[in-house]
Amino acid sequence: MKYRLTELLIFLFLGLSLGLEGCGDAGSREVAAAPPAPEAPAKSAAAAADDSFVASGPLIVEHQVDVAAQRDGVVSAILAEPGTQIKQGQVLGKLDDRQLGADLDAARAKTLSTEADLKNWQAEAKVLEADFDRAQKMWDYHIISQEQLDHARYQAESDQWDVKREQQLLVNAQQVQRSLELELEKTRVTAPFSGIVARRYVGVGQQVAKGDRLFWVTAEAPLRIRFTLPEKYLGRMKRGAQLALTTPDLPDEKHTVRVVEISPVVDPASGTIEVLAELMGKPGHLRPGMTSNVLIANLQ
Repeated sequence: MKYRLTELLIFLFLGLSLGLEGCGDAGSREVAAAPPAPEAPAKSAAAAADDSFVASGPLIVEHQVDVAAQRDGVVSAILAEPGTQIKQGQVLGKLDDRQLGADLDAARAKTLSTEADLKNWQAEAKVLEADFDRAQKMWDYHIISQEQLDHARYQAESDQWDVKREQQLLVNAQQVQRSLELELEKTRVTAPFSGIVARRYVGVGQQVAKGDRLFWVTAEAPLRIRFTLPEKYLGRMKRGAQLALTTPDLPDEKHTVRVVEISPVVDPASGTIEVLAELMGKPGHLRPGMTSNVLIANLQ
């Protein structure tokens, strides 16, 4: 029994000694393995990487619209196909205008007739005015009676009212003519701005109603991109800032855009601000509608 107790004490003593030695070595290893303090440049590079942001959006143009019919009618001619380069005011198509043309000719004839009647009434008014002046002189010399003088005066005044009536009839005829001219203009579908025809919706002989789409016309420049940024960029993104633009469809082309508009408020639903940028330089193969990426980096 004494032998076993002595052996147990020896084992405990050896275990305690080995444990103290291991703790001493671990402490030495921890001191030796302590890394040096991180360098400042590495931290700055990481912060710069975290500050960059890539925004995406489609390329757009300011002028892009569906040209609609301004009146009911039948398409009589198509003068522009998709891909056609157009100028502002260029005729893209026509509606049947035969009935309107006939009505306009009648209105013009009515205007000319009313003008002639007015001139006739004006000439007669001058005659009656002269008769009244002569009657007034004859009355001064007591050659005619008061009734004859009054008769001449009333005839002259009556003719002046006839002249005013014909003047208003002429104005009415001119406005009817102008209204028909405007309706005739609506049968000619014209380009609202210079650009390119992107799509045609109708064909010759098709019946259209007022408001129906006829052509899709788009400008080609300047190209712009509208995108959103996190609200942390509010106050950091400045108007005039130049940003790099790329598109997945044209990986070899590099472009630059300039910020032209920044939303002054934050959208509460998404926590973002809206930015509009315009392409600088030649567009190359970029076209409206392409999805593009804008890199935001190194903002102060």
